[in-house]
Amino acid sequence: MKTTAKKMSVFQLTTLVAANMLGAGIIMLPTNLAAVGTISILSWLVTAVGALVLAHIFAQAGMFNTKPGGMGGYSEYKFGRTGHFMANYAYSISLVIANVAIAVSAVGYGAVLFGLDLNPWQVSEITVVLLWFAAILNFKGNRFTGRLSNITVWGSIVPVFLISTIGWFWFSPELYMTAWNPNELPFFDAVSESISLTLWAFLGFESAAANADAVENPKKNVPIATFVGTLAVAVIYVLSTNVMAGIVPNLDLLNSTAPFGLTYATMFNDTVGKIVMASMVISCCGALLCWQFTLSRVFKSCAEEGYFPKVFARVNSNDAPVRGVFILLLVETALAMMTADESLRQQFENLVNLAVVTNVFPYILCILSLNTLLKTEGAHLSRNEKMIPFSIFGLAYCAYAIYACGDIAIIGGFSTIALGYVIYQVKFVILPKLQAQRSVQRTID
Repeated sequence: MKTTAKKMSVFQLTTLVAANMLGAGIIMLPTNLAAVGTISILSWLVTAVGALVLAHIFAQAGMFNTKPGGMGGYSEYKFGRTGHFMANYAYSISLVIANVAIAVSAVGYGAVLFGLDLNPWQVSEITVVLLWFAAILNFKGNRFTGRLSNITVWGSIVPVFLISTIGWFWFSPELYMTAWNPNELPFFDAVSESISLTLWAFLGFESAAANADAVENPKKNVPIATFVGTLAVAVIYVLSTNVMAGIVPNLDLLNSTAPFGLTYATMFNDTVGKIVMASMVISCCGALLCWQFTLSRVFKSCAEEGYFPKVFARVNSNDAPVRGVFILLLVETALAMMTADESLRQQFENLVNLAVVTNVFPYILCILSLNTLLKTEGAHLSRNEKMIPFSIFGLAYCAYAIYACGDIAIIGGFSTIALGYVIYQVKFVILPKLQAQRSVQRTID
């Protein structure tokens, strides 16, 4: 269906990128990082550099890319249609997993805010309701999602910004150092323990590329949104999570499902803590809205290119792929129920590790395709040469991030990716050959 829906501006796209990272990536991290200790600041620094390098690579690709499909289009330059399918397949799977993790985060804050003691099944049930609510709101179209994310993202930006600045008045260096390495892990193990969690916080910088068909002047605006959004969020992440570790005892952070609310309650009082919790829930729901939007766009662009079933490309007058969204919601619902755990923190961490593995795979395909992309689109040779060190570092960082996710996540992630490759071979290689052979045989007969 042809639509006249308005596209996003560069400011709205940058906000969407920031909302995808900041609105959901930060709110549960202090709790998970407390299990490692404040030594996780080293993981933050490694991941911040890695994320900025990856963002720079994606920005360069976005400036020259002429193929549709976001990361799939980038990967197609080197790996053809197989690369296009595998990049967007892996990315879409990671988004399904990530959306459930984001919704779980919102439920954790909401439970503390309203004083609810939820069992695992109740957590999953409320998670499902949030997933459906966020997806259905996207039926109003691109502009509506952009405008709403511009509002909801402040629910996390304001509390996180304030704690990154005025929070230092409550900061205790002694408290911070006592939480440095509570489990006395070897240096390399301690850093590796939190790499996947910190990378999770940056997942979303690629969403500008994934939503390229929904923004005005994508060749100019996608690179701007990618790099500016990532840089701003990197600074906020490092400051906020580390100042909190010097305000609230490590054990209290570890046992909290609403760490920002707990920190503000410690700084001021319970009322302020609850206000912060409420704003964080709103922000998380806004981030979930953005991620559901991104997920639907990835499936839509892949369906338009013939990789995914056509049902995902059918849109309403607001350019929203309604039928495809309902199918994705059924998958997310099943995943939310399957991952129910007695520990909300553990459920969140399991989902995060699996999402990171499946998300990093398309990053690798895009990095490997960058040189071919730049050459094909006529980029100057000096630009190619300058990007080689970035590509090498980006690949090394991606490999390290996958290693840090652990055996279970690696096995689960690569099993999922292998399944996708089998699906591609059957649908686009084996079946067409069989159909061609049958057609030839009928002609002979």
